[in-house]
Amino acid sequence: MYRDRLVATAVSSENARRLKRLLLEYHDFRQLKTGHPLREQAHQIADWQAERLKTTHQDLYRHPGYHSGLEFLLTDLYAPAGMTRRDDNIDRVFPKIVKWLPEQLIGTFAGLVELNLITQSLDLNLVEWLAQQGVGSQNLDTDSYCQAYRASTQLPVRQRQLALVAETGQQLDRYVRNRTLGWLLSMTRGPADMADLSDLHSFLHRGYSAFRKMNRVDVLIQRLISREQQVMENILAGQPQPFVLPDDL
Repeated sequence: MYRDRLVATAVSSENARRLKRLLLEYHDFRQLKTGHPLREQAHQIADWQAERLKTTHQDLYRHPGYHSGLEFLLTDLYAPAGMTRRDDNIDRVFPKIVKWLPEQLIGTFAGLVELNLITQSLDLNLVEWLAQQGVGSQNLDTDSYCQAYRASTQLPVRQRQLALVAETGQQLDRYVRNRTLGWLLSMTRGPADMADLSDLHSFLHRGYSAFRKMNRVDVLIQRLISREQQVMENILAGQPQPFVLPDDL
């Protein structure tokens, strides 16, 4: 919808160029996915994986110090459906993003866009392989998921996905410790509503509040990454219960 605005916006810094490139890629992917015959199946796979993540990390998910942050990650950042308006608004305000946001925050924003794009692309890749095998997403189970995972040959992309989770998680934690950001979000609620950006503002405020409540984000990120790396190794090795992990992880 706002692709022309992305293209026409001049950028000068490395992070701004990266964000522009990724937003264009994500815009085109969203258009492709909108008309994809397996779009709903991709949403179902995403829901299945979100539930799997909650189960694998249930101790962290139930922990009062981490629950809000993980809930935000699974429902807002990893949310393949219902975010079209938010994503369109990001494209719409891109000229202001690169003009007013600090350079480092633009880099973090680019990492979040890349993470969302990679995650949804991997989901679509899985559902396409499953469809070729005659397996519907409604029949998805651990065995069929792992078969698709191994057949997709997307290991470097999945490793990049984990690296982005670690990078952006640590960066977001640093930003929310700055009280100025919370003040700005409170002050800009009214202007955001007037500019028809309430959904985008709400997304940012939920993320700020969720990460602000968490303690020792570095510990959370370390556990998430180490566990998901072990899950990856289990799947690639053909372990019959790849999501069952040792108690010390």
